[in-house]
Amino acid sequence: MPMNPCPALPALLLAAAAATANAQTPSAIRSLDASRAESPIRVDGLLTEGSWAAAQWTQDFGDIRGEAWPTPAWRTRAKLLWDDEYLYVGAALEEPHLWGTLTERDGIIYRDHDFEVFLDPDGDGLEYFELEINALGTEFDLFLDKPYSAGGKAHIQWDMPGLITAVRLDGTLNDPSDVDRGWSVEIAIPWTDLRPPGAPPGRAPHVGDGWRVNFSRVQWPLEVVGDGYEKAAVPTDERQHPEDNWVWSPQGVINMHVPEMWGVVRFVGGRE
Repeated sequence: MPMNPCPALPALLLAAAAATANAQTPSAIRSLDASRAESPIRVDGLLTEGSWAAAQWTQDFGDIRGEAWPTPAWRTRAKLLWDDEYLYVGAALEEPHLWGTLTERDGIIYRDHDFEVFLDPDGDGLEYFELEINALGTEFDLFLDKPYSAGGKAHIQWDMPGLITAVRLDGTLNDPSDVDRGWSVEIAIPWTDLRPPGAPPGRAPHVGDGWRVNFSRVQWPLEVVGDGYEKAAVPTDERQHPEDNWVWSPQGVINMHVPEMWGVVRFVGGRE
């Protein structure tokens, strides 16, 4: 089935999503306006253009399970812009221990600290896209035909050939001798690349369209070993998730692949 953005999500779908969220977590489904960029965006990891200054931040990320769980130790926020060619994602992550090890594209990037983007243009919970990036700027993009719990398959060989990304570090990577401040991420995703394997090119949304979107941050416990970092804990049968998972729109469970729990992004035409 071709993947093209749909008109604004029906009120019934939004109401059902909100009901699902309230049934699983104390938080309602998040919402965010994505403004149209008023000037060209240079993807350099710095969110300094005037369009970024006018863009709306998400709420601070929280525990993936909901508000009843501990507040994240470090702040994470994201924002969106768009134009005729790209969806732009910007994120700011506080981080006292900048760390990254994975350098191969389409490696399993969430085994490092990472920032993740999930996009479901038509909001039906099927045929959606995922992008991950670490502090080294290593990318992992994939397409899923449906959630894993429904027997979905991850198409890791699928790529966004026109993807542009950049990270900017405020500190020193993999150096425990100092305390870092954080890192920022800037991403440009071509609309044409948002298509399932073999489908026609995707297209830009119209003003007023709504997409299901979520953002995630994976944060591992680290310890200093010698002059570097190592994970202080790894998954085991007894503790499958020693890492922290911090997200924009809470999922209710430690599982990003519950698209009905993602937030709703509305595309608007510049400043209101």
